[in-house]
Amino acid sequence: MASIFGAIDTLLRGGFNKREDLERGRFDIPAATLIRAGVILGLSYGVFMGLFAAFRGGPGSVAQLVTSMVKVPSLFLLTLIVTFPSLYVFSALSGSRLQFKDTLRLLLAAIAVNLTLLASFGPVTGFFTLSTESYPFMILLNVFFFAVSGAIGLGFLRQSLGTVFKPVTTPEAASPPPPSRPAVDPASRVFQIWTLIYAIVGAQMGWVLRPFVGAPGEPFQLFRARHSNFFAAVIEALGNLLN
Repeated sequence: MASIFGAIDTLLRGGFNKREDLERGRFDIPAATLIRAGVILGLSYGVFMGLFAAFRGGPGSVAQLVTSMVKVPSLFLLTLIVTFPSLYVFSALSGSRLQFKDTLRLLLAAIAVNLTLLASFGPVTGFFTLSTESYPFMILLNVFFFAVSGAIGLGFLRQSLGTVFKPVTTPEAASPPPPSRPAVDPASRVFQIWTLIYAIVGAQMGWVLRPFVGAPGEPFQLFRARHSNFFAAVIEALGNLLN
């Protein structure tokens, strides 16, 4: 356990994504360490999400706590499975130095950064769990924490992608581009396209796996009926909170 969190601390401090290593196409942190760390961190935040239902009792409250613990790391794992092939193909086409395994480790590292920040929000979620009865507020609070931690994780990925792409060696690239036609950064292009895919898939995956928090007074459900979508649900929760 200590070695896992030691590796995450080194990751957060930039010890595994040094420029000289990325320029050689290396990202030397074991994938197994990243996966174990992600599971532990996801489980820990899932506890805080499930406490809202558990503290209010009722049938299935304990089951909601347990399933919330499992669903948080599952959300990131399933989103990774769906979106990783597209990131690798985009990266390879744009001249990335990283091979398949190194690209996978880089993405796992970005998810680990995401989950580390998310887990750090756990006590805040626990505080509001104890101090409010508003289910819409808890939904929006968790969405906000997922969005902030996701943005930080993607920022880590963006910083690393800026180093792993080979310079373009075309005749046009040999001379400075004219002011009216600035050069397109391949890292930015890959990142922008894939971020959009990752955000949409991740949001909808969370909608498919719901409930995470568990509505008070409702019977336990492992999964809810697949109607509407994540974005409509957030707007609905915001309207309920304001009303």
